[in-house]
Amino acid sequence: MFPIFFSGSTDPAEGAKPPLMLFNTLTRKKEVFTPVRDDYVRMYNCGPTVYSYIHIGNLRAFVFADILRRTFLLNSYKVMQVMNITDVGHLVSDGDDGDDKMTLALKREGKALTLESMYELATFYKDSFIEDLDALNIKRPTVLPRASEHIAGDIAMVETLIEKQYAYRTSDGVYFDTARFSEYGKLGGIDTGGQRSGARVEVNHEKRSPIDFALWKRDDNLGWESPWGRGFPGWHLECSAMALEYLGKEIDVHTGGIDLIGTHHNNEIAQSECATGKRFARYWMHNEFINIEGTKISKSLKNTISLKQLIEHGYNPLAYRYWLLTGHYRTKMNFSFTALDGSATALTRLHRFFVEKLLGAKGGVVDAQYGLQLLEALNDDLDTPKAISLIWKIIKDDTLSPKDKRATLLHFDKALGLGLITLAKNGKVSVQLSVKTVSVDSLPEDIKKIIEEREKAREAKEWSLADELREKLSSHGYTIEDSSEGPVVTPR
Repeated sequence: MFPIFFSGSTDPAEGAKPPLMLFNTLTRKKEVFTPVRDDYVRMYNCGPTVYSYIHIGNLRAFVFADILRRTFLLNSYKVMQVMNITDVGHLVSDGDDGDDKMTLALKREGKALTLESMYELATFYKDSFIEDLDALNIKRPTVLPRASEHIAGDIAMVETLIEKQYAYRTSDGVYFDTARFSEYGKLGGIDTGGQRSGARVEVNHEKRSPIDFALWKRDDNLGWESPWGRGFPGWHLECSAMALEYLGKEIDVHTGGIDLIGTHHNNEIAQSECATGKRFARYWMHNEFINIEGTKISKSLKNTISLKQLIEHGYNPLAYRYWLLTGHYRTKMNFSFTALDGSATALTRLHRFFVEKLLGAKGGVVDAQYGLQLLEALNDDLDTPKAISLIWKIIKDDTLSPKDKRATLLHFDKALGLGLITLAKNGKVSVQLSVKTVSVDSLPEDIKKIIEEREKAREAKEWSLADELREKLSSHGYTIEDSSEGPVVTPR
């Protein structure tokens, strides 16, 4: 929840609150958000398949979901957030052919093909994923369930679908009969007729339709026992079963990347609504891709970059978060290190301003007009670029006292997660070093001392000494430029 204390005459909490408008992929338009329960939001986010390190393209979906959750909190909702961890059953093809991704990962890393090895491998990459969430200041989900720990729920849902005649058995498992669900493909307006006549998947003559999808896949060597033989739950089934267990038959909002619309999310809708007889989710929201040089980031294209690689190169991970928020979640973004450098510089200047100008200015209140403008921006389908621009407007606003400016920026940080709240606690700031951002604490002691002495000389208007210290930095391999928000140091 967001405790809000506003200065001025306009309090967004008192009658002036703008409606929360979200773009619903299901209806293909912005709609006023109305949850099933007035004060409570149940949200489900498709999490990762933990067979490898997550790349920065994957991470956009989780930053987007985090902003959505923070926006719900800004609007005084309670939030129950579930994000799954897929550690079994995700086949390399949406057409239910090919190998399980976790099985391929075991082979890649020379591990034994056992459930125990699969669990250990998944745990390693799950923990790595959680480290990325923490580094990006993404709030931990309320529940982070693993698919491998919910097999009983999967089996129960398959049994229900068979009993209701929405599923049928074959020699290699159990499939959902898409012809039995008249609304199949309604999410995103998928042309199922065209898919039925010419689906680009391996032919399975036991399937009634090429687009029927697996609920259970047999595997006599690795898997769990079921009424249909040893095997795995279908990838799509896992999400439906876990959403049902933790959030109930009808949830408020379901999110994911746009690549999940056509197959995964339509399959979730079909099996969930046929199993329960209820609408699965009121709102479906999807984020766009991240490209590198105009090409989608993808493991298959071998053009991925992990957050850990960015950190190893000296970047503050929040610089990547800042960069993502400069674009709307439904807009494609083209990643480049030049763009990331710009965001790293902006973040450094924001942090420097906060620490050097506002750190001790406690006791203020949130400015009402800026609080309202933040709410208007985020309630307009999560307009984070507008919210980012407001931060710089606040910084330049000389009519705000330092105390109120500090309180207002911290209020913004609750919604945007750019690290100001952490700075308010520990007072540490990062500096921009050319293409990378590093903590001041990680600089060599002699370099830190020179920078500190030069800043003191400039404050005392001892310009000759400041110039001497600039030359001293240069002799150590660094150039320094001054800006209104602080020095920018660049290694030569």
